[in-house]
Amino acid sequence: MSLFKHAVFHTTVANLSDLPADSVGEIAFAGRSNSGKSSAINTLVGHARLAFVSKTPGRTQHLNYFQLGDGRYWVDLPGYGFAKAPAEIRDQWEGLLAPYLMRRSPLAGLVLIMDSRHPLTDLDVQMINWFAQTGKPIHVLLSKADKLTRNEQARVAREVKAALAVLGDRCSVQLFSSLKHTGVEEAEKVLGGWLGITADEKAGQAARPEIPGKAARPRKRKAKGWSARTSGKTKPAQKQKLPASR
Repeated sequence: MSLFKHAVFHTTVANLSDLPADSVGEIAFAGRSNSGKSSAINTLVGHARLAFVSKTPGRTQHLNYFQLGDGRYWVDLPGYGFAKAPAEIRDQWEGLLAPYLMRRSPLAGLVLIMDSRHPLTDLDVQMINWFAQTGKPIHVLLSKADKLTRNEQARVAREVKAALAVLGDRCSVQLFSSLKHTGVEEAEKVLGGWLGITADEKAGQAARPEIPGKAARPRKRKAKGWSARTSGKTKPAQKQKLPASR
């Protein structure tokens, strides 16, 4: 069961004035086109289509908010690095993204999704260096790890960690696969920690009883009107209609 299984779409924000006022904690998700960002979000929440997976570069142009409950949100950011995106859309992204990432006080950290086959592109490095100025943590998901052999996975993870070691404990790196669900628990631990959502909360969710629905409730035996069955014989009793099953 996903730690974030109660996530639901909340709103799309095109202007900074429309950012949710009740937010106490947010995590932003960023990544290049086709890096697997939407698939990673869907996998982490256990929903097939919570975040829309677009085949058109530049389709996501605004900040998409997903509510986790208690004033906590995930924010799907517009993709970056689109050569096909019109100039006015790129300008809109810059006018929205830069102030959001630099000044949004409830923002707890940034999840950066990179295709594990092509990590640390120039734009990825620019995003990391730029966001690192905020002093907030960055968690890198090396997506599509299932497309690499185990040796390749180990090599890529080692190289990316070494390249980002200068950021110290403010930057963490892991392998991830939406197809194989590789790295889900590791990501849950990091992101849950940023928002104060713990494994105990997850266990509490699992322990909650299901709604009975149409299941019949147990009836208390009445002093009169019931027939007592003993040794296959029925003791005579006054006939009385039983209440209909709920």
